[in-house]
Amino acid sequence: MSEHKEVKPDTKDIEHNKVFAAIGYVGILCFVPLFLKRRSKFAQFHGKQGLFLFIVEVIAMLPFLIWIGWIAMIVAVLYSILGVLNAMDGKYWKMPYLYKYAAKLNL
Repeated sequence: MSEHKEVKPDTKDIEHNKVFAAIGYVGILCFVPLFLKRRSKFAQFHGKQGLFLFIVEVIAMLPFLIWIGWIAMIVAVLYSILGVLNAMDGKYWKMPYLYKYAAKLNL
């Protein structure tokens, strides 16, 4: 029988990179943790999710999406706020629906 072991978060990594992780949820600034904190699992985790939110925001601004774009922007802003709060709290928060795509990114 194989036993699933949960990996303990690196508290030092989290404490040193909370701000970078939070910045990852602010639009195009998602590239800051992705490029400047390549060795930080915490900053990379949040930066990748921020990148997907940024992509959603850009798509939502396409003129032909009209009301769907507004809904997508509202959801993206709410996810961004929750992402910033969780990153500053030192949590690995998995965004509903978008996390599974962000986790597949290999940057």
